[in-house]
Amino acid sequence: MTLKKSSEANEHLHIESSSSFGYELIRDFIMPELLGKHTPELLYWMGKHVARKFPLATFEEVAEFFKEANWGELQIVEDRRSFKIYQLSGPIVERRLQMYSEPSFKLEAGFLAEQYQQHHSVLTECFEQIKKRSEQIHFTVQWDKHDTI
Repeated sequence: MTLKKSSEANEHLHIESSSSFGYELIRDFIMPELLGKHTPELLYWMGKHVARKFPLATFEEVAEFFKEANWGELQIVEDRRSFKIYQLSGPIVERRLQMYSEPSFKLEAGFLAEQYQQHHSVLTECFEQIKKRSEQIHFTVQWDKHDTI
């Protein structure tokens, strides 16, 4: 993972984001160095583990958790019978997309998958799609209602 160096990215530095720089450094630079090629899978499973430690009852609580964890602003953009699409946005998402060449959002994906799985007792998975142009992340949480746990 390579840190992008641009004056544009530096313009986005401000007091709010500087307090999260240590977290970003660990998450987007140190963890991939330690975990190597297994980083995406391990972050996904860590997200599931975090969700088990912090069970949340409503979407509002999940969205608030995302804000508190400094993951960004979460909202539902599509709600179907067998999947939901969430959008993650905000200054922290924009900053990570600008500063890091390949930021991972697998931690958030695992967290969302496990929260849904715990609420609905069906096997659930989540994958993310980075929307660089709009500086957003879309998470598709999907399940099969016949695949109960």
